[in-house]
Amino acid sequence: MRRTLTALGIGLSLLSATVVTQPAQAASVLTVPLAPDVTAAEEVARFWLADGAANLRNATPYEVRTTLSALRLSKDIVPDGPQTTVDPLPGPAAPEGTTPTTFGKVFFIGDDLQPHWCTGTAVRSRYGNTVATAGHCMLDVQAPMGPLAKWVFVPGYSDGDAPFGLYVGKQGVVHYDFDDIHDHDRDVAFVAVYSGVTLSATGELTTTGLLNSTVGGQGITINQPLQPTVDVLGYPAGPHADGTRPHTGETLERSTGRTYLTKVTPLRMDRPIGVDSPFTGVGALGSPWLTGYADDTATGYLNGITISAADVNRDNRYDTGVSPYFDSEIFKVYLAAGNIWTGRIV
Repeated sequence: MRRTLTALGIGLSLLSATVVTQPAQAASVLTVPLAPDVTAAEEVARFWLADGAANLRNATPYEVRTTLSALRLSKDIVPDGPQTTVDPLPGPAAPEGTTPTTFGKVFFIGDDLQPHWCTGTAVRSRYGNTVATAGHCMLDVQAPMGPLAKWVFVPGYSDGDAPFGLYVGKQGVVHYDFDDIHDHDRDVAFVAVYSGVTLSATGELTTTGLLNSTVGGQGITINQPLQPTVDVLGYPAGPHADGTRPHTGETLERSTGRTYLTKVTPLRMDRPIGVDSPFTGVGALGSPWLTGYADDTATGYLNGITISAADVNRDNRYDTGVSPYFDSEIFKVYLAAGNIWTGRIV
């Protein structure tokens, strides 16, 4: 057993009437304590929000497993189970010109003991408190598998601002195979977060509310055929291989592209999915792939998560995002995280 990790068998249960019935079989998932009690969570919140949120502003994009080699394949995907869908929950309309509410950044302390970030998104769940990101933006794959420290989510992040508060992770959930055999077909994490907080000028923490109640949540769809197009939303930040830097990582960006089956090296993956996207892996790790994205509600159905980027065209510019295929095993992880109650810090 690795440090602080607990292997659990989680039975499938229905989130709501929007979930198609699944077989009641156990899933092998790992539940990872992040800030397991209110005292720890308050310390994490103050770390990021103190001094005008200096640690948020000074964090740098996470640069772990951001690039790989990939080939485009002409084969189609074969789902391993029934199609399953959870509808999105629209949040309040974001003012024109601001970041849609459900998208943001996840912040944490890396193996180098420095503050870093990836992209994350709020998803609809049973208790309204779940964030999706890449598995290696929650578990430290550079050391014996353990949680990345001081993990938080900032929805609506833009240019250093946290307009809807900061949400401290209480427990993260990944598939057991991601930890046990480094299977990147399972490189997806769902994190249960406490209700959001802000820090007043007098140093008092104030509750902003439950995540889904405050910002809404994206839906999720499972065991789908390859999509003609998906929308990828994230914070790409790093340079392309040719040295150009078209992205800053400070504001949310969106790309739309078609998906296809791909073959990658050196990561262990049996069914990686590619999407035509100009995003760099740096900064875009954890970016959600959404089908059926509607501009008026800024919601759709989560159907992928960027875990790396590739230059398929071999022109020294990244043109492909890579995600695990969202199958029944990913859905079990999502349900397990959604069954975790978190509560408030204050």
